[in-house]
Amino acid sequence: MISSWGRANICVDFRTVFWHKCEYSHSAWERMKQAMQVDSRDGVGRAALLRRVALSAGLTLLAVAALAAIFAISRGIAVERVRESAQATLGSRVQAIESVLEKQRAVATVLASDELVRRAVADPDSHHREVSRKLERLQQETRSAVIYLVDAGGLAFSASNWNQPDSFVGNDYGFRDYFTQALRQGEATQFALGTVSHRPGLYLSHDVQPLGGDTAAGVIVVKFEFDDLEQNWARSDARDRQLTYVADGTGQVVLTYRDAMRFRSEPAPDGGLIPVSVPVPGIDWRMVQLVPMRLADQNAALVTGTAGFGLTLLAGAAGWGLRARRRSARRAAQEARYRADLEAAVAARTRALSDEMRERRAAEQRLTNLQSEMEQANRLATLGQITAGVAHEVNQPLMTIRLLAENAHDMAGGTVTQLLRDNLARILRMTDRIGQITTELRGFARKPTGAVGPVVLRDALEAALLLTASGRRGDGMRLVLPDILDDLTVQAETVRLEQVLVNLIRNAQEALADHPDPEIRIDLTLGGDSLRLSVCDNGPGLSPEMAQQLFTPFATSKPEGLGLGLVISEEIARSFGGRLWAMPPQPGQGATFHLELPRVT
Repeated sequence: MISSWGRANICVDFRTVFWHKCEYSHSAWERMKQAMQVDSRDGVGRAALLRRVALSAGLTLLAVAALAAIFAISRGIAVERVRESAQATLGSRVQAIESVLEKQRAVATVLASDELVRRAVADPDSHHREVSRKLERLQQETRSAVIYLVDAGGLAFSASNWNQPDSFVGNDYGFRDYFTQALRQGEATQFALGTVSHRPGLYLSHDVQPLGGDTAAGVIVVKFEFDDLEQNWARSDARDRQLTYVADGTGQVVLTYRDAMRFRSEPAPDGGLIPVSVPVPGIDWRMVQLVPMRLADQNAALVTGTAGFGLTLLAGAAGWGLRARRRSARRAAQEARYRADLEAAVAARTRALSDEMRERRAAEQRLTNLQSEMEQANRLATLGQITAGVAHEVNQPLMTIRLLAENAHDMAGGTVTQLLRDNLARILRMTDRIGQITTELRGFARKPTGAVGPVVLRDALEAALLLTASGRRGDGMRLVLPDILDDLTVQAETVRLEQVLVNLIRNAQEALADHPDPEIRIDLTLGGDSLRLSVCDNGPGLSPEMAQQLFTPFATSKPEGLGLGLVISEEIARSFGGRLWAMPPQPGQGATFHLELPRVT
């Protein structure tokens, strides 16, 4: 900004330059008249004089045009710099608004899934006081204006200001857009004037579903007031003589430190103001700043005055140095072209060498990965053969033990003690159990037939639990199972379905190793044409890095793992017409895998 003393100096400089120009023109004209008198009889001298006059007039017009162009260009640059400065200021202010929106939205989202809040919407009379105290603490921590819980009818029954004279408890908010939209769409945002506090603010709402339900039974509302931000804008704008406000998508002013402008259409800027606007991410708002044009005019006048003075100084030396500058410019252009061509050639060769090196490293990495995958696949095939061989070898002596135990049990007479007969019966039961295990092992190692058909879900789950039973002994591990009907069938293939279930249960068992109070819960959710089987554990859960590559071949967090179990299981589920996926990791929670399969009715 230029002071009055600076503007006066500029005016003095302009007058001084103009006066000197007038004096120079006057003296030049006198000399021209003398030359014309002396050379009146010399036609050649007169023609040369006319050329000099024309040249002087042309240079004068050119100088005036140059100054006018300099003023226009410098004014445009000054306007652009003013815009850039305003955009930088608006960017920092928009970041503050965006931070507030993200924080308050997170409060509404977290409260919507809070267990106490969800119980309260199902039974307001039993939990409203406890919820109000919790909302009061959260309001003080998040610096929200007020947080309140509304039932499905629009009546507020818990609020952070429950113990204040202007409490929201008992007020009906069923007419508010943020309430009706949250019930329909899940969440909503509205800037409005409070019906109780009569203070403007932004309302962020989210629907709340009761525990065990999937229909909204209430709405949690977070109100935030922007008084502090608006006052900061007011202090800064008063210093720079500008105006800042925020308008919504309809052009209505919502945030401003001038109360007369709020909830009205935004003003149309006149020619003396430069409008600059920046959108606010996450909401249909934009922040506008009106900057005075006089700043650009003053900067343009200063630049033009400086340029005029410089042109006056340069005019005397222009003719003498023009030829030298042209020669230097030609040499510099040639050298620049040579350097540019040389640098372009070097850069092109460098890029070619870099691309060749990257391709070679990528090929080497692909070869290494392929060799590793082939080795893992060979180990896996060998493991299947070993499993089938072990099951076969164990089955032969097992049949002999069972035959001898049956003969001994049948030949035992009355002289044999009852304890011996009980032991023989126990041996028979154990051989039956070992036989069942070896049968399942042979079936697990046997190549699947590929035929997909109805499979009884309960039998497949029991077989998988039997195969993984040894991993649950001795650790006090609890197993919570769902009630599955005997006739509940899915579209699958028995061996491959058991393989998927064994993999999920075994992963859960390994995650609970050395974990206090281990528990595995298997849930069943029935749908119309499909069902979902969920395997959950209370272990340490999945890391974010591991969650991103769960279904990537040979990616594992186990020291001795192959990294193929989940990959094969996902492919098997997809071949059944279903899918397998994991819930996103949550801090402090175990892992949860969902297996969705088509039902057979």
